[in-house]
Amino acid sequence: TGTLTQNNMEFIECCIDGFQYKHRGASSELDGFCVTDGPVNKLQQKAGREKEELFLRALCLCHTVQVKESTEQDQREDYLDQVDGLRIDENVLQPPQKERGFIASSPDEIALVKGAMRYGFTFLGLESKTMKILNRNSDVEMYDLLHVLNFDPVRRRMSVIVRSGSGEMLLFCKGADSSIFPRVRQEEVERIRLHVERSATEGYRTLCVAYKRLSEEEYAQADAGLREARLALQDREEKLLAVYNQVETGMSLIGATAVEDRLQEEAAETMEALQRAGMKVWVLTGDKMETAKSTCYACGLFQRKTELLELTVRTLEGGERKREERLHELLGEYHKRAVQDAPPVKAGGTRVRFASNQDYGFIIDGASLSMVLNSSSESNMRSYKDLFLQICQNCTAVLCCRMAPLQKAQIVKMVKSSKGSPITLSIGDGANDVSMILEAHVGIGIKGKEGRQAVRNSDYAIPKLKHLKKLLLAHGHLYYDRIAHLVQYFFYKNLCFILPQFLYQFFCGYSQQPLYDAAYLTMYNICFTSMPILAYSLLEQRISIEDLIEDAALYSENAKNAMLRSELFLYWTGLGAFHGLVFFFGVRFLFSNPALQDNGQVFGNWSYGTIVFTVLVFTVTLKLALDTRHWTWINHFVIWGSLAFYVFFSFFWGGIIWPFMKQQRLYFVFANMLSSVSAWLVIILLILLSLLPEILLVVLRNPRGPYTRKMKHRLPSSGTSTIFMLSQTASTHSFSWSD
Repeated sequence: TGTLTQNNMEFIECCIDGFQYKHRGASSELDGFCVTDGPVNKLQQKAGREKEELFLRALCLCHTVQVKESTEQDQREDYLDQVDGLRIDENVLQPPQKERGFIASSPDEIALVKGAMRYGFTFLGLESKTMKILNRNSDVEMYDLLHVLNFDPVRRRMSVIVRSGSGEMLLFCKGADSSIFPRVRQEEVERIRLHVERSATEGYRTLCVAYKRLSEEEYAQADAGLREARLALQDREEKLLAVYNQVETGMSLIGATAVEDRLQEEAAETMEALQRAGMKVWVLTGDKMETAKSTCYACGLFQRKTELLELTVRTLEGGERKREERLHELLGEYHKRAVQDAPPVKAGGTRVRFASNQDYGFIIDGASLSMVLNSSSESNMRSYKDLFLQICQNCTAVLCCRMAPLQKAQIVKMVKSSKGSPITLSIGDGANDVSMILEAHVGIGIKGKEGRQAVRNSDYAIPKLKHLKKLLLAHGHLYYDRIAHLVQYFFYKNLCFILPQFLYQFFCGYSQQPLYDAAYLTMYNICFTSMPILAYSLLEQRISIEDLIEDAALYSENAKNAMLRSELFLYWTGLGAFHGLVFFFGVRFLFSNPALQDNGQVFGNWSYGTIVFTVLVFTVTLKLALDTRHWTWINHFVIWGSLAFYVFFSFFWGGIIWPFMKQQRLYFVFANMLSSVSAWLVIILLILLSLLPEILLVVLRNPRGPYTRKMKHRLPSSGTSTIFMLSQTASTHSFSWSD
């Protein structure tokens, strides 16, 4: 979901001690009680002033944000934050305050600091381990930063330990509700849970905030444990995690925040196009299920008519049976509905949203996925994985929420090794997506606001999600077509080249006499026929880019390696064999009377080979010209230039006596050959005879194959199975596949 969104976070609302505070809008009735909106200092003191200020201090202190004071030049240039690119709202700050920018590792943190500024608490910065905040009374409060318990995707929370001016030790912690709720008193959870779930349902990203007062003894113990763990030479991460878990217990829940992250530009259109192209899109996210589900609906992965199959901890806890028994029952039920009762798919087809009357969407969380992948019984685990994959393959989209980064890579690996070996593509924008990007066949990194780790470890990098549509549907389609043609054309032109040489051995007494001169043997693939296919493989467009983007279904018609299947390979092989036979026996028929000149002079074996080679070079080059649909000046230059270069080289190579050569077999052979009208006639007739079947096939047959529907859109002669995964910052990813 983070890849689907802009990562431009905006603070929307917060909940303090069970009471909602919304900054903008009018009064509304929510969750059964009246909410009066506006800045905190204008609200009725619903949660109590002490709780409100404690919550806002937590937002101002529990982060790793740095403040960068703007200069006059910065202000003239409309100074921007260095993470989310949003300018600070001038109305928020007090008139004497300078405008300042924020630097942070995540846009979430900047959004929360800005939210606290709206309600009267301003973070002034960190100087020499001292954090300064300006409270609503315009008094500067100073806190000594003692320890930072950094965020990581496994804990899903971060904490700071600070000492107030009065000497009080405080621990502030913020994180996902699934991480915070088990570490606070349960009676406090119920007051906040309703607001968190409602905000998640509305598509907001939620964080819970808690605190804990530490006694001198507790702080001394925590300080000693943290210092010892950080100095450990072995198992440092495990020891730090153990100390973190020990310190972050027995906390008091203060409230929760809701931050909005809008969808990226054209995200819905991109997802719809990918599905129409036959790809299966999976969204892997660390967000709450409600938030991720709302994002999937917003970007069109789930439709209102989509029936959702949910396999989460909530569904597994129904009844008195064990979770594993319930897991087996639900997988069997979903398999029956989505696979067994689904209409059959035609051979070679792909089940997508538009192929059946009933659409299914599958939702699974990290805990349930762990049970599927790590069952107590190996036979059960294999059965669960097979059922899980079959269900997912028959759903239009799959949502995996509350995922750890390692689980993303496990899913990619599982799908890669599944039946049919589908091609996987992972796309992400954060460091937590690196393992997933490296595991997939193709990795794409988005150069966003979550750093450059995803881009550095990817095969391709794009600036925005919307460019994925053109990257896959246009460039992916065209380059597959070009490479498929290149591979088969190389087989064809080399078969045309070597078959006459092979046949010649039966007519030269098996003497190993070469048919072609050594210069021709060397330069055939290097000079005479290399540039046209190179230009073709870089520039060809059988269908224009605009038409490929407009009709995404064209992408699916190249699925299952359609352009390199055995029938097409046999066609190219047969064409090469036919042309080789025509070249050799056509010239041999001419040489049934070798006296081809007016004076009765007889042509020799080098003239024979030169005529064959001339027909060969012109035929394979003109064959490529017939296949070219997108002509540019480069194509004209390399195709006609290659033919002209061959003629020039033949005259040049045979027209000079080279002093460094002991024997010169082609001296004046080419010029002498062209003095014969019969040679001219045979060369022209054999080229036409070789290309005539291809010309008739193109002209007379009914259009078929991947380009039928867009044949009329081919460019004028002048003019210029996939698994796909999306991911977010700190918690979100997605992916898809195509049959």
